[in-house]
Amino acid sequence: MSTSEADLLYSEVEEELRASVRALLADKCAPAGVLARVDGEAGPLTDTALWQDLCGLGVAGLPVPEALGGAGAGWREAAVVAEELGRAVAPVPFLGSAVLSTAALLAVGDSPTAAATLGRMASGEATVALAVPLSAPPGAAFPDTVRAAADGLSGTVTKVADATTADALLVPAVGTDGPGLYLADASEAVRTPLVTLDLTRPLVDVGLDRTPARPVVTGRAAEHALRTALRTGAALLSAEQLGVAEWALGTTVDYLKTRTQFGRPVGSFQAPKHRLADLWVSVSQARAVVRNAASTAGAGADDTEAEMAAALAQAFVSGVAVTAAEEAVQLHGGIGFTWEHPAHLYLKRAKSDAIALGTADRHRSALAGMVDLPAGAE
Repeated sequence: MSTSEADLLYSEVEEELRASVRALLADKCAPAGVLARVDGEAGPLTDTALWQDLCGLGVAGLPVPEALGGAGAGWREAAVVAEELGRAVAPVPFLGSAVLSTAALLAVGDSPTAAATLGRMASGEATVALAVPLSAPPGAAFPDTVRAAADGLSGTVTKVADATTADALLVPAVGTDGPGLYLADASEAVRTPLVTLDLTRPLVDVGLDRTPARPVVTGRAAEHALRTALRTGAALLSAEQLGVAEWALGTTVDYLKTRTQFGRPVGSFQAPKHRLADLWVSVSQARAVVRNAASTAGAGADDTEAEMAAALAQAFVSGVAVTAAEEAVQLHGGIGFTWEHPAHLYLKRAKSDAIALGTADRHRSALAGMVDLPAGAE
């Protein structure tokens, strides 16, 4: 295990990236616009135009090497973007394509197919969805619901994120050569939309029936690539959860400064003060945990260290995000419970993220195993 210490502070470059992404989202992803998409009044839920604008800033290829058409940055920078997207509950395929699929393809190693696909993804020319259930935790067994044969892929994958508008699917499948990752044209698959709690992240069931696909990698390398993708996804998802929590805290503080009762701002009463102070402490702790997970997801950390950091982040930040969103709804009083106020979008995103890529309990159990803590010990 590496003994290096993660830098928990944001660099100047990361803050500049944050400012660019936040400005774009403020201009083109206001809460009213997201609500209109949820209502079906502003076109499809996934905002492909916004995604292209984000790709123009280079967010789709941050961890992709420059030689492959990316920015040559890393997962720390990508985590900053995830924070901002969480703060805006932006309906774009960042998690599915720029995190999960990108991490899997980067972990494949020397593969012409992976390199060409990463280049197209980094430029915004294509999005790729990793065809695994969003609930799949790091360390889960290699899925066997899809079989690979000479005539193509056959099987079903449920609850796949960001596949609705994906151009291609990266499908884990089991064939005569054992486990493998295969690249299939998404238009060749049957994608059945699902009704989900999180209204800003569509999920679909993916049906494959002798669907043509190209093998990207097989054997133990495929297992390693999938495990790396899920682990990196868990780390970056915690950054998104941090963004949700920060929005909830900041918006609630601003509201309680202006809302008055009995001639005083509501925020001047001790009860809401204490609740928000506790929440501020939790969000500050979450920020440190997220930065550690994002740092160890990048180069220089071994698998065990990265898995431990991702599990710690998910186990802790999931609860913080849910609590922050619940507090936002409650402390906004009646308007917090209305459909027109965006607070419910954040609560639903926080609740859904809490069971994505492993629940907090699952990650605590994984942590216990990594430090040889007996099951059930206190």
